[in-house]
Amino acid sequence: MNRALTVDDLVLAGIALAAGLLLAFLSRGMLRWLARHAKRTRWSGDDVIVDALRTVVPWAALAGGAAAAAAVLPLTRTVQHHTDQFLQVLLIFAVTVSAARVVAGLVQSVTQSRSGVAGSATIFVNITRVLVLAIGFLVMLQTLGISIAPLLTALGVGGLAVALALQDTLANLFAGIHILASKTVQPGDYIQLSSGEEGYVVDINWRQTTVRQLSNNLVVVPNGQLAKSNMTNYTRPEQQLTVLVQVGVGYDSDLDHVERVTHEVIAETMTEITGAVPDHEPAIRFHTFGDSRIGFTVILGVGEFSDQFRIKHEFIKRLHRRYREEGIRIPAPARTVALQQGAVVIPQQRVTDEMPAGVPHTD
Repeated sequence: MNRALTVDDLVLAGIALAAGLLLAFLSRGMLRWLARHAKRTRWSGDDVIVDALRTVVPWAALAGGAAAAAAVLPLTRTVQHHTDQFLQVLLIFAVTVSAARVVAGLVQSVTQSRSGVAGSATIFVNITRVLVLAIGFLVMLQTLGISIAPLLTALGVGGLAVALALQDTLANLFAGIHILASKTVQPGDYIQLSSGEEGYVVDINWRQTTVRQLSNNLVVVPNGQLAKSNMTNYTRPEQQLTVLVQVGVGYDSDLDHVERVTHEVIAETMTEITGAVPDHEPAIRFHTFGDSRIGFTVILGVGEFSDQFRIKHEFIKRLHRRYREEGIRIPAPARTVALQQGAVVIPQQRVTDEMPAGVPHTD
């Protein structure tokens, strides 16, 4: 514009700036009210969205007010162009940062809701955040009139050199993506590796997988090693599992009575102990005529891997107490040893398993 600056131009510009400031203030107050209500909901994604809007909406209102003020002022074409570019870049930056926070927060919310025991997969969170920020950075360069084609070419050539220098790091990165994408292991799963490490998967990031043992120690396993090792996942395909308890009774026991009493103890344990699965149908299977007892297996259902220790503990205590009340004998392991000296056969003596074989028992 070639006309001179007037008082009306300044008044209109001031009104535009004041309107932008007022709109930013009002929107921030409204979003603060929405944030309080979002915290009351069960879904954590609305908290992430409202928190991001509290950043981008006020900046957008300020940028809109400044753009309106610049439009009414008699600025030259060059100044007007640079002003518009600056406001566009500012708005793109605010939107990019907010979008990165929203996408990363939603990804983290989804991974936590599907992970079970306080798990998180930061590898997906970091990848999505970097991708959104990179896209926003390229859009800002394009807005400033900078061609991004040479930059993409340079990144392609430089990326090859970086890939050769960081082979192990990239191998762990893609191994972590493959593990999560194939859903063989997810945060919250209880796993056991062939090398002996076991515990709950706490996190899978771009380089390593963190496993928390039952002793509350952390084991760090590189993603590449985890992908190549033999592994047992006790959480998949379903978290509930069965545990076996070995029991034995004397040969003089009434097995029907033993089975009935054992079922009563199982029902009591499954109903009263936390972590048990009352809907799981227990099983009792006699299987062995042992040296001094008839052995059988009790099959119980538990909610997850760590529950089995508490269930076994309570079941064995209650079964032992009930057997004593019912007069059901659990014989101690015993062995009959015949000793021979020359032509004289010493009468057979009964010794326990704790005595070394071939050593006679003396009173």
